[in-house]
Amino acid sequence: MINHAILKPAITSTVAKLNELFGAAPAVAVVLGSGWAGAVSLVQNAKHLSYTELPAFPQPKVEGHVNEVVVGTIGAQRVVMLRGRAHTYESGDCTGMAGALRSLKAWGVQVLLQTNASGSLRSHMPPGSLMLISDHINAPQRSPLVGEPGSERFVDMSCAYDLELRQHAKKTAQAQNLKLGEGVYCWALGPQFETPAEIRMFAAWGADAVGMSTVPETILARHAGLRVMGLALMTNMAAGLSAEALTHALTLQQAQLSGERAASFLGAVVAGLAELPSLQAGA
Repeated sequence: MINHAILKPAITSTVAKLNELFGAAPAVAVVLGSGWAGAVSLVQNAKHLSYTELPAFPQPKVEGHVNEVVVGTIGAQRVVMLRGRAHTYESGDCTGMAGALRSLKAWGVQVLLQTNASGSLRSHMPPGSLMLISDHINAPQRSPLVGEPGSERFVDMSCAYDLELRQHAKKTAQAQNLKLGEGVYCWALGPQFETPAEIRMFAAWGADAVGMSTVPETILARHAGLRVMGLALMTNMAAGLSAEALTHALTLQQAQLSGERAASFLGAVVAGLAELPSLQAGA
């Protein structure tokens, strides 16, 4: 549960620091999950700031995450990239990204583009595939909004992943002749990988990919009024769908192998957002 007495002044201090170093907020923020970090190299005139300098930001401790903010431009679009996220499996707390996301909104960010590494439940999306998230399943049924006051906590999630942004991602993929799947992402708490029986259940529910992040951030982002897009990189077939044993090292290895293509696509998606009429005023 969020301690507002602590978080509110932390957000105020964080926004002041962001304004001091970077000036006005970009319209677009990107959370870089495993396999997507190469997109940082596409940011021009980049300025870096450690999460340790931002009181409302988390200090995640997962291998593969650098834990810094990077602000600059990709094409004509200014962007802020978050290298690292807090995962619920680190502490059991699903509110870990609340301060960061609410700070971004208070700063003036309009869009949150989330990326992650996922396990595929579908044979047509083998490791290395990219998937646009159309919807999600909150398998643990845990919410970062528990304890929030007021009627705003009853957030409409019927279109959690913005339709206009999804259409933009599809057009970008078509322009690059890149195969982009689309499907439902299922959040599993972790840190252990899922059992084959759980994967069969998730598939029966309609899930196409499974992972240990993204859903709490989407809930927090929608509560804050941010528009959300989600992209998943398939790093493995989910449990029971291949003979390969699942490990975190395997996930990182596959993410690295596919990272260049994922980062290139992400850069094109971000650059193209500058052309969306709904974002031009904040670009």
